[in-house]
Amino acid sequence: MGTLNLSFQIQTLYMSPSSPSFNTFTISLTTNRKKSNCSRFSLSMGNPNDTHTKLVPGAAGFLLQDVPHFTDYLDHLPSYPNPLQNNPAYSVVEQYFVDEDDTVTEEIVVHKESARGVHFRRAGPRQKVYFKSDDVNACIVTCGGLCPGLNTVIREIVCGLYHMYGVRKVLGIDGGYRGFYAKNTITLTPKFVDDIHKRGGTILGTSRGGHDSVKIVDRIQDRGINQVYIIGGDGTHKGAAVIFEEIRRRGLKVAVAGIPKTIDNDIPVIDKSFGFDTVVEEAQRAIKAAHVESESMGNGIGLVKLMGRYCGFIAMYATLASRDVDCCLIPESPFYLEGKGGLYEYIGKRLKQNGHMVIVIAEGAGQELLSKSLQSVDQQDASGNKLLQDVGLWISHKIKEHFAKKRMPINLKYIDPTYMIRAIPSIASDNVYCTLLAHGAVHGAMAGYTGFTVGPVNGRHAYIPFNRIIEKQNKVVITDRMWARLLSSTNQPSFLKPRDIAEAKKEKYPANGILDGKIVKTMSMN
Repeated sequence: MGTLNLSFQIQTLYMSPSSPSFNTFTISLTTNRKKSNCSRFSLSMGNPNDTHTKLVPGAAGFLLQDVPHFTDYLDHLPSYPNPLQNNPAYSVVEQYFVDEDDTVTEEIVVHKESARGVHFRRAGPRQKVYFKSDDVNACIVTCGGLCPGLNTVIREIVCGLYHMYGVRKVLGIDGGYRGFYAKNTITLTPKFVDDIHKRGGTILGTSRGGHDSVKIVDRIQDRGINQVYIIGGDGTHKGAAVIFEEIRRRGLKVAVAGIPKTIDNDIPVIDKSFGFDTVVEEAQRAIKAAHVESESMGNGIGLVKLMGRYCGFIAMYATLASRDVDCCLIPESPFYLEGKGGLYEYIGKRLKQNGHMVIVIAEGAGQELLSKSLQSVDQQDASGNKLLQDVGLWISHKIKEHFAKKRMPINLKYIDPTYMIRAIPSIASDNVYCTLLAHGAVHGAMAGYTGFTVGPVNGRHAYIPFNRIIEKQNKVVITDRMWARLLSSTNQPSFLKPRDIAEAKKEKYPANGILDGKIVKTMSMN
């Protein structure tokens, strides 16, 4: 049977209510009988902005958004039987390996007329690996801010490589990306990392910025490293994507695997980021203290500032968990201070009703009000994040000032537990989650996958291309039920004007072209 070459042009409609737009993608297909049964075709997408997106049409009508593999750009690579089949720990497992056809769907709530949608490759061990255990020289790096669970992930990568695959060479990169070329490495063994999960922070150190892909890959080559595990948020993953592209350009057999880390829970696609449960749990201590302070004095107000630069997940979930909070303010939901329906009016009503109240505010909330008031100039940190003004301190002064003018005495206590919360060890549920993430990354790298991150999608762990992790930030959708549950719990007003609601509804429908768009034109064959 001869090779069949097809060329397609697909026009996709971006489903944005404000301004629907069309994008055209050129797609080439060739038959490949060695591929998995999930598809008869190997497909690459000709999007000039993303030259290595892998899309594989499934026989049942879904679209697999696959991750890169060594065999995509390296020829005649040998593969080896997975040593897990001889591992005593796995002897009782009914099925050692993930089936090559297994995928994880991105959307599980669909209508009866809906297409099968986008799927990801399921994470887990494969029958064949592309490294001999003795040949592996792995390294681990942590970047960006601290987060509970970092040490657990480090520990489980090291122990997973040692105990599951017999790998004996694992290095720790000291101090983030710049540690590749500016600092010494740390030799990591199971004995060295045995109890690090009981500590907060990261034993490897971390930093922001310092990304120089050429220098980093040079040092990876010089040290003979062939597996790179990168733990960090969206900025770190942008750097990881550039490192992967440089490695691919040089034709190196080096696996680059990401483990998504963000205390704000703002990474898209995955269900949740590690450390989030720990942070929400620890935030309860601050909220309880604010509640005790406020109810112990007449007209007492406890104000707690929590982390959340661009999204308010920590503040929202901590509020829902507490039930002691009367008002929660997040970046996604604009609010105003003065006038009918404003924050001052609500505070006054609540104090008259209960004699006390608790306010939780995310660090990124109300920044537009604060900027106007202080006439501040935008500045950024080394990772490119906007440096925020202290909204908690500012709004506490504004509240005191307002009620002083009203000649209504109040007792306001401001609590900022930011760095206390993120520096603690992870709780039990996060430790288990970190183990699954670390093992998933190890299995993927050993199987020859690269340029991917690992995480749960609708409860099942999957390998996700870097571009999906860095394309946007996950944010609280204030037109969803979860935010409505919070408003019902606190009984606060939404502070939203009709224009704000209209804008929020627009943002609910992301525009990802072929990923979230609708194919509206038939294909033409050459």
